[in-house]
Amino acid sequence: MSKQSSNNPPPEPSGKPVLADNRMLALFAETVEQAPVAISITDDKANILYVNQAFTRVTGYAPEESIGRNESMLSDKNTPKAVYDELWNRIKSQQIWQGYLLNRHKDGRRYLADLTIAPILNDRHETTHYIGMHRDITEMYRLEQRVNQQKVLIETVVDSIPVATVLLDESDRVVLDNKMYKTLSSDLGLSDPARTFIDILREDMAEEWERMKKKKSGFHNREVRFDRGGHHAPRWYACAGSWFCQEDDRVEAFFHENSHTYLLLTLTDITQQKKHAEEIRINALKALMAEEEKTQRLRETLSGAIHHIQGPINLLKAAKTMLTRRGLDDRNIALVDILDQIRLAGEQSVAHMKRCIPESNTSAMTPVNLNQLLHETIVLLTERLLASGIVVEWKPTPVLPALMGQESHLRTMFKQIIENAIEAMNQSGIVTRELRISTWSDKHLLHVSIEDTGPGIPDELRIKVFEPFFSTKNDGHGGHSGTGLTMAQEVINQHLGLIRIDPSYRDGCRVRIQFNIHNMMFVPEKASDHG
Repeated sequence: MSKQSSNNPPPEPSGKPVLADNRMLALFAETVEQAPVAISITDDKANILYVNQAFTRVTGYAPEESIGRNESMLSDKNTPKAVYDELWNRIKSQQIWQGYLLNRHKDGRRYLADLTIAPILNDRHETTHYIGMHRDITEMYRLEQRVNQQKVLIETVVDSIPVATVLLDESDRVVLDNKMYKTLSSDLGLSDPARTFIDILREDMAEEWERMKKKKSGFHNREVRFDRGGHHAPRWYACAGSWFCQEDDRVEAFFHENSHTYLLLTLTDITQQKKHAEEIRINALKALMAEEEKTQRLRETLSGAIHHIQGPINLLKAAKTMLTRRGLDDRNIALVDILDQIRLAGEQSVAHMKRCIPESNTSAMTPVNLNQLLHETIVLLTERLLASGIVVEWKPTPVLPALMGQESHLRTMFKQIIENAIEAMNQSGIVTRELRISTWSDKHLLHVSIEDTGPGIPDELRIKVFEPFFSTKNDGHGGHSGTGLTMAQEVINQHLGLIRIDPSYRDGCRVRIQFNIHNMMFVPEKASDHG
């Protein structure tokens, strides 16, 4: 066997790698051909060299109708020249361009193309070809435009509604509002008035609120009073709301059905109507309270007389007891008999006077707005306050929870306390005459503070002024009369409240009153601490 010549060529390499490469190229070509996006390959002048099946479906041009022609055959003249300039500047600088072109289909109709063009580079980093991929997004664009137009239409309609309107999500966050709502925010001095109104309505409606929300129903004409105090007049609003559901549009909800609840809330300003009704109401209250004051004065006069007669009667009883203990002779028996006759006559007079005392008005227990009662009381006493040169500083918490109580009794109570403050500041030597009234609430209690710049009440009299028929007018201390505080104590006891004179306040007198918000009980008159 002869040796193999060293000049013979080496054996042929195996054909398996070449076959694998060919298969990959075939697979790649088939993938491009069947890709669902329109693909075209051009030379560096944009002349078409290849198109896939999707290209024909999107443009209408078969391969034999497009290969050899320039991509510009798809262009519609409505695409701005600046778009093409930007496109060529980018791909010539060997960067990918993505954007939108208005193309023309073979049948002449226009369609919007979402296009991506990328340069293909050789080994020397030179651009030899371009590959373009685009989709017809005309219907998607039309749908987006329709949605945007509907959104603009809805916002325009909502903005034109002549009442404050706001759409809120489940967390009470504003999703949509109108110009009237923004104006309301400015008028009330609140950054988020809807949250305040919802807190009021939820408190007022209690379980009904959650029941309506669950049923996706609504409410109408729920009136809310908002009082900023100071020089701002109270405002009234009629509130209406309706709940509805909307499907969740977040990506994470794509495979899971989910919905959100929204509340459409409208706030109609009815202040003018309420103001007119309030004027009528105030005039009626003036007449009613004048009659009540006459009755109250008669009750106080008769009660005072009974109080003063009862003293001598008690002395007669004591004298009879003393004489009886000493032993009864003929002279003492006659004296005791006279004392009995006098005592019996006095007791009969007291009994007759008690029958003459007018009965106290017992009005029904209703939800009471203390801000409204205090504001009405200030209005009722405006003439006296002006005549006395008293400046009123009214600082209510804009919204207070309602108190179950007797409205007329509470109004009279506030009037008595404020009248006492006026009397105190009318005394000689009082230069600064200011009345400061404020309200606030916490989790369980409603608070009222009434301050004046009068001479104040001495510490030793802070409890005594609440006793019946006690007056400081002529006792040399120069404090409050105290005549209205007994009645005030009585009303506050009926409402299971607390009244006290603040010992730490030294610039006049500060009366503190508090009520339990959730106490629905009503009890007859009874004694209780007044601080």
